[in-house]
Amino acid sequence: MISFKIDPGDSTPLVVQVVEGIRRQIDDRLLRPGTKLPSIRKLAETYRISRFTAVESYDRLVALGYLEARRGAGFFTTSSRNVPTRHSSSDDQKRNEELVWLVRRLLEAREGTILAGGPWLPNDWMDEMGIRQSLAALARKNGTHLIEYGNPRGYLPLREHIVLMLSELGITASASQIVLTQGTSQALDLIIRHFIKPGDAVLVDDPGYYNLFGSLRLYGAKLLAVPRNADGPDLAMLEQLAADHRPRIYFTQSALQNPTGTNMSPHASFRVLQLAEQFGFLVVEDDIFCDLQTKKTPRLAALDQFNQVIYARSFSKTLSGSLRVGFLVADQAIADELTDIKMLSSITSSQFIERLLYSMLVDGHYRKFLTRLHKRLDEARASAIQTFERIGMPLFVEPGSGMFLWARFPQIEDSLALAKDASDHGIVLAPGTVFRPHLQRSPWMRFNVTTCGDSRLHRWLEHIAARPEDDWSRQQAAE
Repeated sequence: MISFKIDPGDSTPLVVQVVEGIRRQIDDRLLRPGTKLPSIRKLAETYRISRFTAVESYDRLVALGYLEARRGAGFFTTSSRNVPTRHSSSDDQKRNEELVWLVRRLLEAREGTILAGGPWLPNDWMDEMGIRQSLAALARKNGTHLIEYGNPRGYLPLREHIVLMLSELGITASASQIVLTQGTSQALDLIIRHFIKPGDAVLVDDPGYYNLFGSLRLYGAKLLAVPRNADGPDLAMLEQLAADHRPRIYFTQSALQNPTGTNMSPHASFRVLQLAEQFGFLVVEDDIFCDLQTKKTPRLAALDQFNQVIYARSFSKTLSGSLRVGFLVADQAIADELTDIKMLSSITSSQFIERLLYSMLVDGHYRKFLTRLHKRLDEARASAIQTFERIGMPLFVEPGSGMFLWARFPQIEDSLALAKDASDHGIVLAPGTVFRPHLQRSPWMRFNVTTCGDSRLHRWLEHIAARPEDDWSRQQAAE
């Protein structure tokens, strides 16, 4: 039976108190694997908390691997091997808990919820019919692609086609330098596994990609925040951090950076590569939004040609999040080493899915789809910018491509305070704090332009903008 104390007068949120109380009992082996926990109703009654708090607490514990939900039976403790115990401190675990909670909310949003800060294109914007047609054609072909494992580096014709795609960006590579992966997430994970040891210093953008931050914490990396300006990283801070900490790697995005939508200027790109050579760190260029950019800007990999740069990219954002095809490109020796790690950790990626993607790329279908997608995004972005201007919400920059806007309310210094209010109105926000390496406060929020035409979102934004500044100051001071 669970037994812990919570203090309603404590400033720590009740959800966190409940989660920590149950976690401690599991970690201390007071709750053995397979133990059934009280029902949501019973937990709420016993600890005099709301059912909402009880649901949130169990959800977080499931996301963290401490509990499993069995349909019709309730919640049970999992085997201890499922509990995250890698080289992360308790503070890092708490930070990751918040990120897991956000990602879980985005993935499991109910129908009708407005994913105002969501990271994906809406389903009805994707080319589902084109995927179905290509899938049917591939399934009818004779061959072993439905049965056999693929090449460890990935389907060769697709890698050869990627060589041509990279050449359009001025990037020169051979097919043997390309390793196909299950999305960019696996590409980044392979790089982290190979290069990062617990305690290693790693440079990251601030704000930047929250999933990357969570992965780095799991491997025990020390995150060094490089402020992101409108034209790229703060170069003075980057140089100072490199000199003081001798980092192993700098993870960054040179084009359509997530969440700001900014592009790295040529001057900033050259300086980043100079500092990488001077201080001996690698640069991992995450170019996941490449296909959303209409007017291409210089890539670090094009300027460096893989002396210091590892390039990663995927088709998940534009083609399908379910197909999960990505790739990394590196110096030949590094590509060979990362291929070995891929074989050890996942044997190979899906030859069938890679052949499906290849057929969609070479028949011209994908380019036509991108042309239509760019037009829709341009229209949605222009409309969203007009809406924010009318409401009085400043933008960090006004991007010319992509699906994100980085915006704020002038009177609000911590956008996290808006998350609960938005949730009550069926809106999922992406507050700036989750995009910061150490979850520091931020007034900024990421908006997905594809959702910004919803009248319910407009009404909520107008309601927030109309609240007096003193009202928000008092609320934020109380929190």
